[in-house]
Parts: sequence; structure tokens; C-alpha cells
Amino acid sequence: MLGRRWTGAIVRTMLAGSIRFSDVLGQVPGLSDRLLSERLRELEAEGIVLRTVYPETPVRVEYGLTGKGRELEAIVRALDGWAERWAAVAPDSCP
Repeated sequence: MLGRRWTGAIVRTMLAGSIRFSDVLGQVPGLSDRLLSERLRELEAEGIVLRTVYPETPVRVEYGLTGKGRELEAIVRALDGWAERWAAVAPDSCP
């Protein structure tokens, strides 16, 4: 699931505290609203994200990580650390 394009970035943003659709969209450059909506539905179906609708005027929708989603934090941090260590290293200089 995390391997799908944009999914890791969406989860990372939600781990940092983003809970509104527009917040996530603004934190992930290049992500379209259509694709964010699709990924959020997929994450919700997998039990990683919980969607809460508040019956206000206008309607307010918030997204939060479930316990299952919060457990991804260690994995996301490990991938971030790996990327920081290796992103600037030229492929021909890797041991």
C-alpha cells in the first residue's frame, strides 16, 4: 500500500498532524485533488485512515490515522532516514 505513488507522502503528512483535505493537499507538492481523494478512500478501506464528517454548515470533514495507520510511523521514519543518507550519493559511488 505504501508503495503506491503519493501514499507514503500522504501518510507522512498525516503523521505530522494534517487532518484536513486542503492541509494534506498543500503539503504534498504535485498531488492533485482527484488523486488525494482516491488515495484517502483506499487508505480508509484498508483501515489506515478514519474519515469523520461533522454535520455543520458548511460540512467539515477531517481525516485521522487509526492505530493501524499510526503504527506506520516507524516505517515512514526509516524510509526518510534512508533517503536522507543516500539521496545525495551518486549511484557509482555506493559501496
